[in-house]
Amino acid sequence: MNRVLPVLALSLLLASCSSLNPMSWFGEKSNLSPPSELTPVDNEIPVHRLWKFDIGKGAGKERLGLVPVLGGGKLFAVSADGVVGAADARTGAIVWRRETHDAISGGPGEADGLLAYGTVEAEVVALNAEDGVERWRTRVSSEVLSAPRVADGMVVVHTLDGNVIALDADNGKQRWLYAESVPVLSLRGSGSPAIADGIVYVGLANGKLIALDLTSGDLAWETVISYPRGRSELERIVDIDGDPFVYDGVVYVSTFNGELAAVSASSGVVLWRAKVSSGKSIAADWRYVYVTDTDSQVWALDPQNGASVWRQKKLARRQLSGPVIVEDHIVVGDFEGYLHWLAQEDGHIAARARVSSGAITATPVYRDGVLYVYADDGSVAAYATTTDSAGE
Repeated sequence: MNRVLPVLALSLLLASCSSLNPMSWFGEKSNLSPPSELTPVDNEIPVHRLWKFDIGKGAGKERLGLVPVLGGGKLFAVSADGVVGAADARTGAIVWRRETHDAISGGPGEADGLLAYGTVEAEVVALNAEDGVERWRTRVSSEVLSAPRVADGMVVVHTLDGNVIALDADNGKQRWLYAESVPVLSLRGSGSPAIADGIVYVGLANGKLIALDLTSGDLAWETVISYPRGRSELERIVDIDGDPFVYDGVVYVSTFNGELAAVSASSGVVLWRAKVSSGKSIAADWRYVYVTDTDSQVWALDPQNGASVWRQKKLARRQLSGPVIVEDHIVVGDFEGYLHWLAQEDGHIAARARVSSGAITATPVYRDGVLYVYADDGSVAAYATTTDSAGE
């Protein structure tokens, strides 16, 4: 672990700078201009809040990868101060809640009855998804700032020192480790792995996207998404902090200070690149690829060639979350706790709702007609846009 201490120190320096000036994460323009003021919106679609509860102190002011996950009819959420809970996804009623006293920094991930999260103390912890009872905990090489992924009897984590580690879901023993060096200067964060068809896709701090065999950890391919450019070390940061998004045989990934790329999932060949810098996760469907850039502008790109179809600028510098597709709209959260529904066809703001006063940095989650959102102050809420939904 000693070799990563300079990286951690510099990463912490960047994080501390961010806490003094939150806009410093979002590019040169953001340092010079205040966030866009919100103009009133007459909701074109009915937005109903179905339920809401609090989970601990939430993510606080740290850059933590705390994103709710759905499984078995439950919504699972965690907080930085160690609270882990499961709620009925339909009603919001708490099924179970545990005070773990762990400093949770990444997660949760869930599959096959197992719930996993990562900690500041470089541990991966697994609980029974049914009742929250701890199954095992395993120490890894460094802090886990992204969500573990659970699939096919494995728990895969991406640690802050650049390692990708697979643990046995039954007992937490290490199955394989893929090591990659981290640049001297990098953002404090790391993207979560994406798993599809037995392959693990991971974006790295050096601007590379890699594909690993889930069973063995063998490298299937690697490709460079962005090369470092610029005179200063800050300008040369090309971290992939957003999660890779796999759709229809293509992996979409973006880099900070770099580019967004579409990559063949089978071969690693870059199909196209677009000059859109982002540290957020991406969404895609048959129509468009959607991304929030480093200045909090939301883009829709043509999935065939990366050409810009529309760009929503009215939310610039509002520290938007990554986008999620909700029927015919794209939804993003902002630093004042608002959710914004953007129309897919042209990006205009079709509706707005306020979750809480806490920032929404975690990408919302959508399933079966319900949108789930987690705010940094620990507020967890569910929304629907159908007229027959029971809500507040």
